[in-house]
Amino acid sequence: MTTVTVSPKFQVVIPLEVRKNLSLHPGEKLQVVLYDNRIELIPIPKLKEMRGILKGTNPVIEREQDRL
Repeated sequence: MTTVTVSPKFQVVIPLEVRKNLSLHPGEKLQVVLYDNRIELIPIPKLKEMRGILKGTNPVIEREQDRL
């Protein structure tokens, strides 16, 4: 387990091993989530990377008769 230190400006450095495993690059956005008394950093994928993510799903939505 790797530890980091919070700087006086409340900044932390993501360890090299973690950056490599997640393919993080400077300028990428991360979502910060407080969950069960811990901080989670979730990479936000770029819009280009999301292209085709729903390919093969069924776009038909069945509606109740009173909603037509």
